[in-house]
Amino acid sequence: MKKDFFPRLMVCGTGSGCGKTTVTGAILQAFRQRGISLAPYKCGPDYIDPMFHREITGNVSVNLDGVFLSPEKMREIFAWHMEGKQAAVIEGVMGYYDGQGSSDRASSYDVARITGTPAVLVVRPGGTALSAAAMIQGYRDFRQPSMISGIILNDIREGMYAYYKEMIEAETGLKVYGFLPKSAEVALQSRHLGLVTVREQENLEKKLRMLGTMAEKYIDLDGLMALAESAGSLSYTEAFTEFKKTGDVRLAVAGDRAFCFYYADNLECLRRLGAELVFFSPLEDPGLPENIQGIYLGGGYPEVYAKKLSENISMLTSMRRAAERKIPVLAECGGYMYLSQEIQDAEGKIWPMAGILSGRARMTESLGPFGYVRIQTQKESLIGNQAVPAHEFHYSMMENEPEDFEIRKKTGRGWRGGAALPWLYGAYPHLYFYSCPEIPINFIQAMEAVKHDD
Repeated sequence: MKKDFFPRLMVCGTGSGCGKTTVTGAILQAFRQRGISLAPYKCGPDYIDPMFHREITGNVSVNLDGVFLSPEKMREIFAWHMEGKQAAVIEGVMGYYDGQGSSDRASSYDVARITGTPAVLVVRPGGTALSAAAMIQGYRDFRQPSMISGIILNDIREGMYAYYKEMIEAETGLKVYGFLPKSAEVALQSRHLGLVTVREQENLEKKLRMLGTMAEKYIDLDGLMALAESAGSLSYTEAFTEFKKTGDVRLAVAGDRAFCFYYADNLECLRRLGAELVFFSPLEDPGLPENIQGIYLGGGYPEVYAKKLSENISMLTSMRRAAERKIPVLAECGGYMYLSQEIQDAEGKIWPMAGILSGRARMTESLGPFGYVRIQTQKESLIGNQAVPAHEFHYSMMENEPEDFEIRKKTGRGWRGGAALPWLYGAYPHLYFYSCPEIPINFIQAMEAVKHDD
């Protein structure tokens, strides 16, 4: 058992849309401008918010997820990423208590409780007076200890701040650490899967500077740092024993505007096991990198860039040649769509893709099956044949797709989909490697086999 002191703070919210991402970004930017080295984290299975964390802090932001990680493993991963950092800021997910199904498992509260992190609740009080205090008191008292240690108000006029602060502190006993005024100038653009990614945001650097300036003016940053330092020490064990170097391989990782959804810990895990990650662009590059033994195609927005992906014939040809050689491929969600026969975009236009797998990805107007799932196949598979936890979130469906995996939600609802081959995983569910060591180990071993065959 190890014990270390890690100053840490969570920024959580009453629900999606309350502004916790904006407030988190403002706090990160302001601390960064003060020269503080930060370890950012994100609760739950999110890819886009961590991109903004990394853009602001210069450090990788990792996910803390109570479905994928036991408490012991979560605390250890937290400690890994605190090395060399002065403080941690964790951004919550959805509403503070919203977890898997109707439970608080994997909620922001769950992460705060497991990591012993004081939480600051972001509240948008517009349209309320004393009721704001009643709502806050409900959040504070719903679980004990709730870990909620303070409040930040969002989208209020400067002239209303003293009124809300005095009332909330008197009624709830919780300290109000400031506010952010409503500002269209710092609003971040969104699309169907959430915020538009870092590479596509307009005037992002300017917006971040403005957020930092606003935080310095309106938020009690010294108070927040004192709260972070009150967290005390964190005890953790060395729960991971499987992830030691087992190979020496080169892995091509798709990384551009179309493919950018990766858990940072998945990439780190592969490096720990001995993979050299070579990033490439299916949009821009003429072909796969040379001398590779595997391919990782993450999620993203292939439907938005379907025309350009389809017109990059040389890359599609390179992908097909790799498939003919049975180069190991792990393709999640958007990567799965890229390996299909074609993508039908939101306008109904059809764009040929790699054609390595059967099926046509068709965009829909609503979310497909989404949330946490468990997947399993009885076939020999790149990821093994045990039940594996995963997560789905997509606005497309695959027509005439393979049906190698049984995919099931905790509610019991199930369906079939995805391709399982000894050298390939292709399916909508995103995998988290630290939840199932067999997956990355199998992947590395399959790549080693290719290397030796060559």
